[in-house]
Amino acid sequence: MFQLPPRQTPILIYDGDCSFCKYWVERWKRVTGSRISYAPYQEVVDQFPEIPLATFQAAVQFVDHQGTVWSGAEAVFRTLAAVPEKRWLLWCYRRVPGFAPISDIIYRFIARHRGAL
Repeated sequence: MFQLPPRQTPILIYDGDCSFCKYWVERWKRVTGSRISYAPYQEVVDQFPEIPLATFQAAVQFVDHQGTVWSGAEAVFRTLAAVPEKRWLLWCYRRVPGFAPISDIIYRFIARHRGAL
């Protein structure tokens, strides 16, 4: 986890070359509206020198209001938690036994095979 300066609007940074990623980001944009900004890492990597390029290439990165950076499945659930009706997903990730490890395994599998998806 990285700590960056606070932000006015949280941002989800994703792989702009990944069709699977772009598909889901478009869906999440409709859900979160203006509560979250979205950007491909290819366009903003220079704005986040504290985050290694390999980290961007491995998983989505979510930078919250406080500047805390979250990665992978947790980044997705934190993004969706911007909408009250979706906060239960982050609650499950943080509190339901087995939910986080299974989510992380599924996320890593998809991330490794996203080119085929």
